[in-house]
Amino acid sequence: MSAPAYRQPRPHTVVTPALRITATQAPDSEQQDQLLFGEVFDLLDTTGDQAWGQARRDGYVGYVDLAALGADPGLPTHRVSAIRTYAFSEPSIKSRALGPYSLNCLISIQAREGRFLKGANTGWFVAEHLSPIGSFAGEPAAVAELHLGAAYLWGGRESHGLDCSGLVQQALLACGRACPRDTDQQQALGQDIDPEALARGDLVFWKGHVAMMVSQTHIIHANAHHMAVATEPLAEAWSRIARTTTGDPVAFRRL
Repeated sequence: MSAPAYRQPRPHTVVTPALRITATQAPDSEQQDQLLFGEVFDLLDTTGDQAWGQARRDGYVGYVDLAALGADPGLPTHRVSAIRTYAFSEPSIKSRALGPYSLNCLISIQAREGRFLKGANTGWFVAEHLSPIGSFAGEPAAVAELHLGAAYLWGGRESHGLDCSGLVQQALLACGRACPRDTDQQQALGQDIDPEALARGDLVFWKGHVAMMVSQTHIIHANAHHMAVATEPLAEAWSRIARTTTGDPVAFRRL
């Protein structure tokens, strides 16, 4: 953006399990995206209880609740590798539970006691639900399938509520692959393929919508028809969506 002056962004870390980012400060403003725990928000300005800036992980700009931001603890050491998990106030599963924390939340570990790891700005996680940074899942389609039945949530990325591009982004991030947030940006990933050659892991794009193949014939997608993450035959979804203003698919991509 062209401007007469620029501020140096101040990095902050999200200290709540999920944080909505909106285009305006209005309480009922449309959710554009979600930030997950441990992600960096580069703060540029504050107005009342709102912070304005940019999400470092996917570049989204908007407003967030200032109270949900904390000091940047430095580079994360681990990520949540379970679909969702809890942290505990003490290194005991009987202590107060915090969360839940979704897949791909970023954790900076400060201490260890037995099977529990203490995260900065939060509590104690069971070690089995975390993976060191650099250790990733192997297959995006398998990660997407972990979200089956999650509610459809516009702008969502948390494991119990997300939208179509949020599902794809979460699946790719879990596999160590950078991924933009919106479908038009995701459509530039990979390479074009013939729809007759679709295979597991390929992406199918409509205008404003994306699905991932889980076989040669079936897709998984977060969609407003089911209001959930669901699998169904591609042919069935294609026929249904073609009858709307969205129309036919516009691209088929292999990562």
